[in-house]
Amino acid sequence: MLKGRGWFGGGLWKTKNPHSLEHLRYLYNVLSKNQVVQESNRGLLVENLRAIAEILIWGDQNDSSVFDFFLEKNMLSFFLRIMKQKCGSYVCVQLLQTLNILFENIRNETSLYYLLSNNHVNSIIVHKFDFSDEEVMAYYISFLKTLSLKLNVHTIHFFYNEHTNDFPLYTEAIKFFNHPESMVRIAVRTLTLNVYRVNDQSMLQFIRDRTAAPYFSNLVWFIGNHILELENCVRSDVDHNSRSRLADLVAEHLDHLHYLNDILKLDIKTLNAVLADHLLNRLLVPLLVYSLNPSQDKDDRPRVSSVVSLFLLAQVFLIVSHAPLVRALAKIIFHADNSIFSEDTIILQGQRLVRRGFVAPEEPLEKSLQAKTSSGSGSSSSHSPSNSLSRGDASSSKGGISSGRSSLDQEAEEAVLCQELRVSTPAADIMASIGISDLEATHVNITDEEKEQLRASDHLGGNMVDVGITERSLASRPFLQSTIASLDCSENDYASLFALCLLYALGHNQGINQELLDLVVGSGDTSDTKLLYNTLLVDKMLEIITLSCQYNSRVRVATLEMAILVLKQLIGVGSSSCRKHTSCLRDHHLASLEGAREEATLMLRNFYKSEEIFLDMFEDEWHEMHRKPLNVEYLLQDASVLLPPAGTPLTGIDFNKRLPCGEVERARRAMRVFFLVREITLAVRDEPDSHLPLTNPAACVQVADVLDLNNSDLIACVVIPRDGQRTKRFLVIDVIQLILVEPDLRRLGWGVAKFVGFLQDLEVNGDKDDSRVLHLTIHRPSASSGVTGRPTTPLLAAKFIFDDHIRCMAAKQRLTKGRMKARQRKLHQIARLLELPGHLQPCPSPPAHALHTMRQEAHRLMRQRSKK
Repeated sequence: MLKGRGWFGGGLWKTKNPHSLEHLRYLYNVLSKNQVVQESNRGLLVENLRAIAEILIWGDQNDSSVFDFFLEKNMLSFFLRIMKQKCGSYVCVQLLQTLNILFENIRNETSLYYLLSNNHVNSIIVHKFDFSDEEVMAYYISFLKTLSLKLNVHTIHFFYNEHTNDFPLYTEAIKFFNHPESMVRIAVRTLTLNVYRVNDQSMLQFIRDRTAAPYFSNLVWFIGNHILELENCVRSDVDHNSRSRLADLVAEHLDHLHYLNDILKLDIKTLNAVLADHLLNRLLVPLLVYSLNPSQDKDDRPRVSSVVSLFLLAQVFLIVSHAPLVRALAKIIFHADNSIFSEDTIILQGQRLVRRGFVAPEEPLEKSLQAKTSSGSGSSSSHSPSNSLSRGDASSSKGGISSGRSSLDQEAEEAVLCQELRVSTPAADIMASIGISDLEATHVNITDEEKEQLRASDHLGGNMVDVGITERSLASRPFLQSTIASLDCSENDYASLFALCLLYALGHNQGINQELLDLVVGSGDTSDTKLLYNTLLVDKMLEIITLSCQYNSRVRVATLEMAILVLKQLIGVGSSSCRKHTSCLRDHHLASLEGAREEATLMLRNFYKSEEIFLDMFEDEWHEMHRKPLNVEYLLQDASVLLPPAGTPLTGIDFNKRLPCGEVERARRAMRVFFLVREITLAVRDEPDSHLPLTNPAACVQVADVLDLNNSDLIACVVIPRDGQRTKRFLVIDVIQLILVEPDLRRLGWGVAKFVGFLQDLEVNGDKDDSRVLHLTIHRPSASSGVTGRPTTPLLAAKFIFDDHIRCMAAKQRLTKGRMKARQRKLHQIARLLELPGHLQPCPSPPAHALHTMRQEAHRLMRQRSKK
């Protein structure tokens, strides 16, 4: 009888309302009666844990007495007690899921403080779960990430115990930085960033002193091994069969770089100093820069191919902008020699010896953290009552936290970081001028020949000053020499593309001071209106452009685009100093560029045909290039470019990133090369493009324009589109457009354009069953050729019914003739662009448009009326 009435042991009734304090009392009673986990009560415990989380979330927003009871009965201790038993993954997963849901949904700050007040959360964090179970691992790391989202200057002391120097939320999480599951690694990165953002100096000092060096050294080693894995994938996949795997590796590496950059951007000076030191001396220099020098091939140190090295260095300079780090790396690439690898150890901050090179850390991260903990105060925050919070002082926890030390000002922090980097790099002269803005000071490592060139500006082309590098000076700079040598496209452009990306990234990195950049890359304006000019690099860019204009060139369109971007950067196209001169190029370089334009024109002439497909391709390629201009960041995210250049569309690689296949693709390539070389030629001369696109949108009639139709031939018709709706319109055939107009009821002889389409994109067919009917289809301008594979849904597909068959025949004749003339006119425009021989006579100039907008005609009529 009692069982049927819903009686449960302990003397409590099960309430009907699941969201109430009474129901929480009932669940507490269930927990207290089932503190020992057994096979028979596992399901009951799991359901209770789920229900408790639901009630607490409800109580957070509706009834504060729910949390009062939860804390009064110390119910989190039940959770911890259950965890310490061998309860199995089924119960642990529900516990972690309950905690995650609970902390994720709590909105009331006081409720949050109560939950964190008695250190049970820290005890749960350090509990030894069975992480071999993927579900337990997933919910555990999700729980830690959720907790990190609650961190701020008020809640940090619940997790970081300043007295015992213990921070389990952070130290337990970073142990999984190299977990095989990518989602776990991502969660760890998110958590660490959330921790670093909290402005608590004591906590940050703890991270700097006890965890930064082991964490960053292990992280850098992990990233380096990931790079070697990427290198192996590139070497073994010559047939493009593992592109999916390579794409995953590249995406993961980009995540690493963005994570490192996010840390550096937080501008925590002491933390940045440690991270920058490990990045420079444990990864970037000993693995990537070292791999640039082919003379080191016999060395047994780890290395990657020059292609992969250039690719990854370009990504570094595109993503990372921390000034001391990128300046140091740029100086090493620009000016260092192999002596930077001659020593095995360096002194870091005068405290300990650190081996330079891509080497494994002295011990795994978990072991290092344990050693750090044991060398500390010896007590753990998870068992310390120091950060417990009673109900009475919950609101007081919102007060400020005493910082561990006063922060240094920005200049002092920068000096400290520069000093750390300087002493940790053997070539001290390379680092000596980091952060110095004086131009002469940054020239400390250039040759006497280059210094003389800088002083001799009056003898080197007036306002153009030769700077940077010469063939002679490259002999002492093996890394820069290798980068410049990679620009050779005589055989292929495999490495050239990435060398260009590296130069582009260097020129656009905000962390590199302009004086250092000008020494190698040149570019930009100077205070005395002198244009810095790098003759050697300009030569290299023009060589690539010229090679691109050959019929059987192995230079891809993307490489040509990169060469043009770097050339603009070198000579300052678009800058104020460039506009002060007749040309940004010297005469012999300008002649080379003009010669390349002529070669590109001659190459496209070979494909010119007076056929419709050529016109459609020509316009489609122009629109495609301007619709999707080259984005260097997106280019370096594409793993397919890391593989040897492909020559078939079957790989699925974008057209501009591979070699052409067949005559049609060679014609497409010739068009793109022509457009690109022509545009840079006009940009150098600071001249506008008055010939492309072939159709000027400003001269076309637009939908809703009000037109004067008094001098126009109109053909009345009924238009029936595919939806079956009949509308009466007047057909107007202009020079290049087909226009459907509706009479303007307010003005006799005027009409409103309801549809506009280009005659060149028209298809017209008669109806065998009705001589008064024509079937018209007008395609979208950029998809009429179907070359790019974009949707070809027509602008209009309709049946036109005319008054009689005579008018129908006249309309068909005029439409067909108008389409032919519109296409011939554009083909002659292309012929003039290509400077084809005179036997291709251009069409006579079209008559002036008889159609004018209402605005233009209205002003004229108003003036006439005012005179009367």
